[in-house]
Amino acid sequence: MEAETFAYLVQRFVTDWSRDQTAHTIRGVQAVDTTKPNDHLEPLLLLSGSGLQPWIWAAFINELPPGTPVGIGARPSGPDLILAAYVEHALASAPAEKFTVVGHSLGAVVGLAVASTAADRINGFVAVAGVVPSPPGSFLSAMPLPNRWMLSLGIRIAGTRPPDKMIRQSLGAGLSEPLLDRLVDEFQSDSAELFRSKITRTDQPHRRGYVLTANDPEMTTKLQDRFVTNLAPEWTTTLNTGHLPMLEDPSGLAAAVGDFTDNGHDG
Repeated sequence: MEAETFAYLVQRFVTDWSRDQTAHTIRGVQAVDTTKPNDHLEPLLLLSGSGLQPWIWAAFINELPPGTPVGIGARPSGPDLILAAYVEHALASAPAEKFTVVGHSLGAVVGLAVASTAADRINGFVAVAGVVPSPPGSFLSAMPLPNRWMLSLGIRIAGTRPPDKMIRQSLGAGLSEPLLDRLVDEFQSDSAELFRSKITRTDQPHRRGYVLTANDPEMTTKLQDRFVTNLAPEWTTTLNTGHLPMLEDPSGLAAAVGDFTDNGHDG
């Protein structure tokens, strides 16, 4: 099967799955190229940032070692859903009994709550330009002043969907025009309560990592450094991308996650 054809099938599969809004794992994608899940590779649960759909991970998944068990966290829909609802849907999407969480942006908040809720199932946690509040804290409380007040007011007045211009210039910085168009068209607002819900993180993952994005207008390196301090990871790395490295540099992000999990490494 030609690479372009396979890439199209992967993207088509993930897109169709996301529209169903059901819990699913990417073992279905691997079935397209007849690769069976490899029990020797660390399973990954991918948790997307706010408003982002599962298709953003397709190119990243293509770069993982063949047979890597992967699940993409399903997202509930509703205006007043709290963090616990997102955690429940994420755990329903887990690719195995034990796994590593990869939390992007707001998905890191969900991922830390997952790790606290199901500590015995978590082998590791890696944030990708992830928001990491000081416990007990929320996404909003993690933001510095006066940004926190402005963001809180904006959510109260206009909801959690940013203006299209901001999606293109900040969230999607570094991406091609077709990808920007798709981000805008398929952005799905999350519950405002998700941004306000607090996590206690009484059970932090033993293995913690952080991937910083160096050219990120959505989340500056200064802010990411603050989150690194909050997380106190044993492992960090930096990618020269904007806020969406899984789209801008999927091979680089796959290599970084593989380095953290030792997937694809000998010994």
